Amino acid sequence: MSEHCSENCSSCGESCVERKEAPKTDFSAQPHELSSIKKVIGVISGKGGVGKSLVTSLLAVAMNRKGYNTGILDADVTGPSIPKIFGIKEKAQGNDLGLFPVKSKTNIDLMSINLLLENDTDPVVWRGPVIAGAVKQFWTDVIWQDVDFLFIDMPPGTGDVPLTVFQSIAVDGIIIVTSPQELVSMIVAKAVKMAKLMNIPILGLVENMSYFHCPDNGKDYKIFGESHLDQIAADHDLKILAKLPIDPQLAEDCDEGRIEFYEGQNLEGVTTILEAMLEATEK
Repeated sequence: MSEHCSENCSSCGESCVERKEAPKTDFSAQPHELSSIKKVIGVISGKGGVGKSLVTSLLAVAMNRKGYNTGILDADVTGPSIPKIFGIKEKAQGNDLGLFPVKSKTNIDLMSINLLLENDTDPVVWRGPVIAGAVKQFWTDVIWQDVDFLFIDMPPGTGDVPLTVFQSIAVDGIIIVTSPQELVSMIVAKAVKMAKLMNIPILGLVENMSYFHCPDNGKDYKIFGESHLDQIAADHDLKILAKLPIDPQLAEDCDEGRIEFYEGQNLEGVTTILEAMLEATEK
């Protein structure tokens, strides 16, 4: 020990015998005591505009159609779109016990900041830590009853909210949403490295806007260029779960709040993995 030792080992680089390691801080948070959640799946992207909220919604609808109870925690506080996609206009209600998610037309549980604001168009002008705290409360204060799969629609990037979610919530796996542009390879790498840093399993990649299928001639057109997904998946040893086409009908259904009644998109590659995860837990 140095004669000038301040006994503050956290700020010292010396490796002396008397060194004391500071205890690791535990940021984990328990869900509401009345909640019952079997699996938590995060849906993330390294950048905005790739269809993360769309994929989150499609997954919740797909698993709901298979007979599972599903829910969506909208963690994109500054750009919430889940209520709009599901056509929800009512506000979330609560009592002394906690806050209750709003039920969609097919009984999918939804919680979003827009379900608490007086007007949907009111901006959330909060700093990062406050936004992250609100998302954490969606986990600790909301009563998620009998939910088999809770999907978390994450904001883009690797900032305060994703960090808070990964540290606070026991996430069972994440799905990374991408688009075909070459720029995405760098963005995906950032998301992958963050997930590995936080020790969160990556279930695989979903590419949105992969191509447009022309109904007139039956040909596929790659509007945003050739896909780089195969190379990205190989570089990071990840599975390709789905390549979703551009579909004007899907865009219209989202605008009209009818996503639960959309009949397209094959997400069997994802739903099979999710079912296997749940079955493995229940054995």
